[in-house]
Amino acid sequence: MQNSTLLSELNFSTSVTSEPLANMPENSLEIQVITIFLALLICGVGIAGNIMVVLVVLQTKHMMTPTNCYLVSLAIADLIVLLAAGLPNISEVITSWIYGYTGCLCITYLQYLGINVSSCSITAFTIERYIAICHSIKAQFICTVSRAKKIIAGVWIFTSLYCTMWFFLVDIKETVYANGVVVTCDYRVSRNLYTPIYFLDLTLFYVIPLIIAMVLYGLIARILFTNPLPLNPGERGGNNSIHQGRAMSTTKMSSCKPNKGSVSSRKQVTKMLAVVVALFALLWMPYRTLVVINSLMDPPYLNTWFLLFCRICIYANSAINPIIYNLMSQKFRSAFKKLCKCKGSFGSGKKAAKFNAPVYYSVMKDSSHESPNHATEQEDVTVYTVNSKRVNFTDKCGDTAAMYSIA
Repeated sequence: MQNSTLLSELNFSTSVTSEPLANMPENSLEIQVITIFLALLICGVGIAGNIMVVLVVLQTKHMMTPTNCYLVSLAIADLIVLLAAGLPNISEVITSWIYGYTGCLCITYLQYLGINVSSCSITAFTIERYIAICHSIKAQFICTVSRAKKIIAGVWIFTSLYCTMWFFLVDIKETVYANGVVVTCDYRVSRNLYTPIYFLDLTLFYVIPLIIAMVLYGLIARILFTNPLPLNPGERGGNNSIHQGRAMSTTKMSSCKPNKGSVSSRKQVTKMLAVVVALFALLWMPYRTLVVINSLMDPPYLNTWFLLFCRICIYANSAINPIIYNLMSQKFRSAFKKLCKCKGSFGSGKKAAKFNAPVYYSVMKDSSHESPNHATEQEDVTVYTVNSKRVNFTDKCGDTAAMYSIA
């Protein structure tokens, strides 16, 4: 029997008939051990990693960028997948469904919610990167943290409403055997009626996002790796730009390494996000392909080891992203290390003298991250054993100096 939820769609029973068997079907000890070990390992790593992603972005001010907001949304969606699909799989491989009717509805809903939100989040940060790199002037007004938060809220509202249909499509079913009863979270009606839903999910949350990603990352690569990026948006106006004077002044102040570093940083972020998209396409392909094949075949293909492989790929996709961030992003790697050190310092019992001091500084904001305005901001920061004084820092790239005032 093939069930509708993600974890029961990939069930290990090879029975495709509703006729009771002489004895209850049982998974082999080998399948049980391998499934439990891999599920615990992947889910444990994935849950810890995604929680760290959320914490470092929300707690570190310089990490609060539009792209990272989408990565937080992706991390929360992956957490939902691991908790709603990965962990219940551990109990299901040993026994039958133990979460009851309410658990059947809620777990099924959360599974598809996490899957669909993760797909939409990947599409959102792909579009954001395209605008930030290929249309840097527009990015000053479009690619902002406040707009990213609104888009993320819209994604979650849309997917939450879209997935409510699963509350009406699944139900608890019992199959009586000679030596007991097997309870499953199964289809409410005939399986053939679910085929359009599966193909709609495949199109909206897999095929279309991948087509968008391939096209946009191709355009990004053409701009980023073949054409040099301007130092600032004002340079694009050339001699006819009304901001030419300010552009030349800005260029003079930061003509050494900032531009090269900015381009290198953008390339690094783009490569990291492209890897995330590629892994999403690769690791979801076995399950998506199986759903299409089983929608057309009778009886469906239910090889035990291939079903296990599909499940592990799904869990791995939700667990691997924090590892990619740590390997390919210096900022995330530093933030992860800082978070771990902070957690460790709480148990040491050492307290450093500290006081709050307002710090004034001038900021030239990156057009791909925040507001277009060049402004002077004030922040309250925690300063450890620092004397109150005025400090001057000289820019190594020129004769200009950046002045920081610590009141």
